[in-house]
Amino acid sequence: MKLTENSFRDVNIAFANELSLVCDRLGINVRELIHLANHHPRVNVLQPGCGVGGHCIAVDPWFIAAAAPDISPLIQTARRVNDGKSRWVIEKVQVRAAALEDQLGRPARIGCLGLAFKPDVDDLRESPALHITTELVVAGFDVLACEPNLSDHPTIKLDSLGQVLEEADLLVFLVAHSPFKGLNLTGRQFFDLCGVTEQA
Repeated sequence: MKLTENSFRDVNIAFANELSLVCDRLGINVRELIHLANHHPRVNVLQPGCGVGGHCIAVDPWFIAAAAPDISPLIQTARRVNDGKSRWVIEKVQVRAAALEDQLGRPARIGCLGLAFKPDVDDLRESPALHITTELVVAGFDVLACEPNLSDHPTIKLDSLGQVLEEADLLVFLVAHSPFKGLNLTGRQFFDLCGVTEQA
């Protein structure tokens, strides 16, 4: 039963994540579109993010797929869509950082906000936000990382929210932690993957 529940959720998240890619290409605000679509009484499109994490949803669908690999294309595709969203985010951040570097005449400092796999927890298991931040660091980018629910991390230096806001040229919101809501971002360059800047 649990495998079915988590696979169902994964497929629904994959629809939202894929829709966000389509909307990005077409210049449509995906969250506004989802808000409008969800006015239908039988529609409940989920919100897109930077991928899917946690020890359940990101893992359990593979058990069903492994048991019947030839007849589970939807489940397998959903997993690939959700895993692929992180790569898409990394590439988008790299492009934005390169454009900023041209403007600034120096490497842009990237502020990655959130490392956990979901809001307001300290759980990093299968976290796409952690994966994105790590990949940017490995690629040689100047990264400031803020995870307000952790005091330290074994491989990534953690910075305070204040420091990230003060020093980063590009803010990348990966997880909708409560401290990230309601920030004054006037004049700031930011990339919101979790809708935190649109929440009151």
